[in-house]
Amino acid sequence: MTNDKETIDLRVIIKKLFSKKRLFVKTLAWAFCLSCIWILPQPRYYTTSVTLAPEMESAPSGGSLSSLASSFGLNLGNMVSSDAIYPTLYPDVMESSNFIVGLFNVKVKNEDGDLTTDYYTYLKDHQKISIYSVPFVWLKGMLAEMFPDDDNTDGLAGKANGNGTVDQFCLTKKQNSIVDMIRKNITCSVDKKTDVITITVQDQDKLICATMADTARVKLQDFIIEYRTRKAKTDLEYYTKLTNEAKKEYEDARKKYSDFADSNTNLSLASYKSKEEDLENDMQIKYNTYTTMNTQMQMAKAKVQERTPAFTILQGSSVPHKPAGPKRMLFVFAMMFVTFVGTIIYILKDDFINQLNNKNAQG
Repeated sequence: MTNDKETIDLRVIIKKLFSKKRLFVKTLAWAFCLSCIWILPQPRYYTTSVTLAPEMESAPSGGSLSSLASSFGLNLGNMVSSDAIYPTLYPDVMESSNFIVGLFNVKVKNEDGDLTTDYYTYLKDHQKISIYSVPFVWLKGMLAEMFPDDDNTDGLAGKANGNGTVDQFCLTKKQNSIVDMIRKNITCSVDKKTDVITITVQDQDKLICATMADTARVKLQDFIIEYRTRKAKTDLEYYTKLTNEAKKEYEDARKKYSDFADSNTNLSLASYKSKEEDLENDMQIKYNTYTTMNTQMQMAKAKVQERTPAFTILQGSSVPHKPAGPKRMLFVFAMMFVTFVGTIIYILKDDFINQLNNKNAQG
């Protein structure tokens, strides 16, 4: 008997729900209208991705062990690499303020072609907002006028600079907000197994979205190249300086020897010959020094080229054709589904409560 009482008769439930079809029509109609009213004014955005694989410098040994570890999702390449900044740290590099501030001055142009400005100004003054946000923006502007901030420097001039550059050490509040916005719009991820770098950019304009994706890729490549070649470039600069100094000393010594030899051609005194030999020996020493330094400089140039990593672009930047969001139809269907389930619960709640009370009373 207990099992019979606890059995749920689906026919009764369906019949009761069907009797409330007018309530379903009303709630679903309201859900459809309200969700459309909410989601349609929301500005659309686009996303595009760039993937590239950097050349890694690692020790030649341990290849089989690294391959075995990669099958378990581990990467031993970073343990044998001589780089202090390896691919898994590239997302942190792109999230740093120094990297993001470097994107402020990037020139962008929208799809319609009626706006050409820098990325900072685009994010600050040309972002579309929902109509529902207008009162809050207006109220925020009114409060800002009533209570002006001491930090009134804005635009591309930093707090301590007046030459159109950004003081990365002391950003204004507005610049900090733009940095946070870019940090949210431009993300970087690295596959731990393959070290493939994926840069994803989200923006309201499809052309600007593709432009910033390609720019972020180039700037990340420049950062990696600069880091990998910094020591070699320092050595090259040092040997170039020594080579130039050695060349000048050699040219001076050669001029002294030539002048002395030309002015004393017909003299056969031992003192003159000794002086000529000393000048010739000094010239030869300076020449040997210059030759050695020039060889070192050429080796340093080769080292810079050797340390410069190559990048394989697996997927380049392209202008997206369809917006990535908001998913308007999906949002409307989701709200209607939630409303449908909520209406069912509302209709059957009394039956559930009564059944629960009867069960407790019998227990």
